[in-house]
Amino acid sequence: MNRTHKKRFKSPWLYTLTIITLLFICVPMLVSIFAGFVNNYAIGFESGLTTKWFLQVWSSYSNTIFWSIVIALACVLITLIIGVPCAYAFARSKNRWLRILDELIALPIAIPGLASALALILAYGQIQWFRQSYLFILVGHVVFTLPFMVKTVTAAFKKHELLVLEEAARSLGASFIARFLGVLVPAILPSIIAACLMVFTLSIGEFNLTWMLHTPMTRTLPVGLTDSYASMRIEVGSAYTFIFFLVILPFLYGLQTVATYFQNRYGTF
Repeated sequence: MNRTHKKRFKSPWLYTLTIITLLFICVPMLVSIFAGFVNNYAIGFESGLTTKWFLQVWSSYSNTIFWSIVIALACVLITLIIGVPCAYAFARSKNRWLRILDELIALPIAIPGLASALALILAYGQIQWFRQSYLFILVGHVVFTLPFMVKTVTAAFKKHELLVLEEAARSLGASFIARFLGVLVPAILPSIIAACLMVFTLSIGEFNLTWMLHTPMTRTLPVGLTDSYASMRIEVGSAYTFIFFLVILPFLYGLQTVATYFQNRYGTF
């Protein structure tokens, strides 16, 4: 059985399919990055290499990079504080109304981001200082990403092994706080970090909702990217795309490294 499995894994068509898929995904990105390094994309390398487009993007949109990172990290923190306890409640409760709420919490995913943004504007748009601050965008991102945190962690809390661990801790006299923070949360840390990774990427790349919620003074990376493409210079937009990759990839790699560390240390449930 193991030999058959190894033969199947080493089948050339699997590697071929993987390489074709990677090329299909990565080639457009590489082409876009290339466009940011030439004076004129229509001419190509003959026009000469340059970094002026990156300097132009940085001088015009550097604040969007900073605020996108701040909002994404704040979004991760808030969804952690709210989402993990909610996920535990959904996983353990047998109350019919709470299960209905568990389904309703996924509504921000099901409806368009523009609709969610419009609802927030109608509800809180009259509060001027709030409407004109980055907090307004942060609230929208939390509403949009919270279901991903809750659903991912709820699935982890429902594992049978965790039920056994929690019951064992209860039988030994551990309080709820001790069981929750000392047993359950460490056991599902890989799942929690995976949810954080999802929340961070969704927040930093969210456009539809942010486009409705932003003001000229509260732009984020995706909104700035749209503005750069609207400049009618594809080189500017491509330079912005490359900066976007430079910003997001280290964070993604760092979170993935942390997730792998806890997975190797505590295992998975």
